[in-house]
Amino acid sequence: MALKITVIGTGYLGATHAAAMAELGFEVLGLDVVPEKIALLESGRTPMYEPGLEELLRRHVAGIEGSSGRLRFTTDWAEIAEFGDVHFVCVNTPQKQGEYACDMSYVDSAMESLAKHLHRPALVVGKSTVPVGSAERLAARIAELAPAGGEVELAWNPEFLREGFAVEDTLHPDRIVVGVRSERAEKLLREVYAAPVAEGTPFVVTDFPTAELVKTAANSFLATKISFINAMAEVCEAAYGDVVKLAEAIGYDERIGSKFLRAGIGFGGGCLPKDIRAFMARAGELGADQALTFLREIDSINMRRRGQMVEMARDAVGGSFLGKRVAVLGATFKPDSDDVRDSPALNVAGQIHLQGGQVTVYDPKGMENAKRLFPTLGYAESAAEAVKGAHVVLHLTEWREFRELDPAGLGGVVAERMLLDGRNALDAARWREAGWTFRAMGRPAA
Repeated sequence: MALKITVIGTGYLGATHAAAMAELGFEVLGLDVVPEKIALLESGRTPMYEPGLEELLRRHVAGIEGSSGRLRFTTDWAEIAEFGDVHFVCVNTPQKQGEYACDMSYVDSAMESLAKHLHRPALVVGKSTVPVGSAERLAARIAELAPAGGEVELAWNPEFLREGFAVEDTLHPDRIVVGVRSERAEKLLREVYAAPVAEGTPFVVTDFPTAELVKTAANSFLATKISFINAMAEVCEAAYGDVVKLAEAIGYDERIGSKFLRAGIGFGGGCLPKDIRAFMARAGELGADQALTFLREIDSINMRRRGQMVEMARDAVGGSFLGKRVAVLGATFKPDSDDVRDSPALNVAGQIHLQGGQVTVYDPKGMENAKRLFPTLGYAESAAEAVKGAHVVLHLTEWREFRELDPAGLGGVVAERMLLDGRNALDAARWREAGWTFRAMGRPAA
């Protein structure tokens, strides 16, 4: 009999996973405790912007004309427990208020609410990013609460989604990692992921702690690479070097590679910053804090870049933001997303606003979320409207739309043709030819 899949938590990770499981041919039931979110998903819409996700949902959500009907949603824990053979837990693990550690309350609550209703054999699979050691504790708690007892198992299957590519990363992952304790659990997960494995996706089987560590180790490595090139940008600025040419040169070394070597205002979002901080906190609890002291400097370099962008903008307008109009292109932490969590772009915009600048922000997809987070900033409906009368324009999120802007056209509406590229993604020569003073982080002024 074909496996039935449930997905608990229908945020960014859960909604994508549920739709992808339906695409792979499984009957899927998703659960969330927020009825409004369920209503949205049942109409084939998502609570966030992710390219291709709404199309995938509409292809499978029951009740939508022409759909496969394989994907449904509920708020009922008993229904979820009765329906599923494999239960994926995809709830959020934010940073704790006022400390570095991970807040496990949503994961704990989801696991306990599910376990109480498990009267038949099932595999519960954690996908959330958690501190190492969590799976061991949760497995014991499930065994204690589940009416089916030992017939309910736990496995850990970390997610590696990139916002903007989440659908592709779920259907065609570059690797699948499963932390299991039995052949049965491994067999079930091989059945779930049979299609990508048949395409050649590596299937890595580990113990619980290793599976938990993979995601945080991967994010720590990526954060390190980003902060490394940003540290080199600081040196280039002091030595009058060019960090873009430096990155190109070292990127040809296959041991290093060119990805994640674009200097700028640093990383943000809902994963990298909180994951490396939670990793440091957990290492401290385990008595291994010295192993990760380098991550403090990674975090420090990253946060410092935001302040340096503000200083660069202040210098560009003559030493004070008072009475100056500042246009900010970009609000999301990365392109192809509407996610503004810990966004470097919004952080810079907010700092400039606090120092007296008249800031106007434009972003192709993140405007509503940005307004909720920073209601005191100005917002425009287009890049052309945002830059009107600006004394300096800041490019802070590398959307394709911004790379395709017409420098000459924009030059006609600004007060000063001054552009600061905080992402090293624009064509400097093109802007300079149109009469703009163009500055980028870690690059020569001209």
